[in-house]
Amino acid sequence: MSSLDRRKFLMLAGGGVVVAAGASAGVFAATRTPARALEPWERAGAPAYADPRMRALSYAILAPNPHNRQPWTVALEGDDTVRIGFDNARQLPHTDPYDRQLTIGMGCFLELMVMAAAQDGHRVDLDLFPAGTSPDGLTGAPVAVARFAQDAAVERDPLFAHVLARRSAKGSHDTDRPVPQAGLDAMIRVARHGTRVGGTLAPDEIAQWRELTANALRIEFETPRTYKESVDLFRIGKREINANPDGIELPGAPLEVLNALGLFTRQTALDTGSFAYEQGLASVLGPVATSMGFVWSVTGDNSRSSQIGAGRDWVRINLAATAQGISFHPLSQSLQEFAEMEPLYTEVHERLATDGGTVQMLARIGYGPAAGPTPRWPLESRLVEGPQS
Repeated sequence: MSSLDRRKFLMLAGGGVVVAAGASAGVFAATRTPARALEPWERAGAPAYADPRMRALSYAILAPNPHNRQPWTVALEGDDTVRIGFDNARQLPHTDPYDRQLTIGMGCFLELMVMAAAQDGHRVDLDLFPAGTSPDGLTGAPVAVARFAQDAAVERDPLFAHVLARRSAKGSHDTDRPVPQAGLDAMIRVARHGTRVGGTLAPDEIAQWRELTANALRIEFETPRTYKESVDLFRIGKREINANPDGIELPGAPLEVLNALGLFTRQTALDTGSFAYEQGLASVLGPVATSMGFVWSVTGDNSRSSQIGAGRDWVRINLAATAQGISFHPLSQSLQEFAEMEPLYTEVHERLATDGGTVQMLARIGYGPAAGPTPRWPLESRLVEGPQS
């Protein structure tokens, strides 16, 4: 990249200059929100969803999931059943070769569905993996069959109040504001699906986890096939995000202008000698250095049902953080099962799963700037017809 292009990149990336068809920068920037991709957050629980299953599912699709792949499919059967499947086209073969993380995302989905149904006075009975499982990955077989039943005694979960405010907050933390022990304790105690939750606020341990998670991010970034898997899922600017509201959204007027000028594209991002690559790496490593605590989850085994339970508990932990006003950023690169990550994967398990269990998730916590909602496909786009085999 020439020195002139470098100056343009820095100026635009910092929001210094944005010009669009003679309009002021402020007016242009104000129009770049991908409103259509964010509509599912506004429609969750809408009166238009007369079927209680649809109301519950309208919240479930807001669940956190790896690379925002949103791998779920749903089929309504009869008047009380939902068959929940997995879309194999949304796999992450390089960073999640056995679909472990995607299965955890499915668990997050199921937990939000159950919580939303309870708010509506319905109990949900889940039959997980009725056609069996494979350790090699998820298949077209159902992940779960959910049966809804009215139940006046069903317990409403206080965490549900925070579903629409839940975020994966990737920004820097305020290093002058420590997380109180009570905040971490609130996250640890909400698990109810067989997950062991732990965490640390100790400065020396935080320093160790900052270093480990930064090294893991660097490995994922510097391994060509795993990095390309992310870059292929970039959605740059309003138009791309609205057209494909999954993957890794990169919104905002500055990035759109950089993209239009050819200074930030998928091609430049993949060029390890480019300034775009350099800035991209810096942008993911910078916030990690400000982390003010870490929280993790461990299961006794690594079965599919345990992975689902880990997901159900993980979204609960995220909601508990939201209730405390604590920023929550999943940072589980060190748990990814590809060869280059194996040394860090082993180190994490030696630290956190000395009994032979599986560390399923890891997140950084602290106090950071408000984050916006993540784009979602509308619920109707996830509906499929007929039984899934």
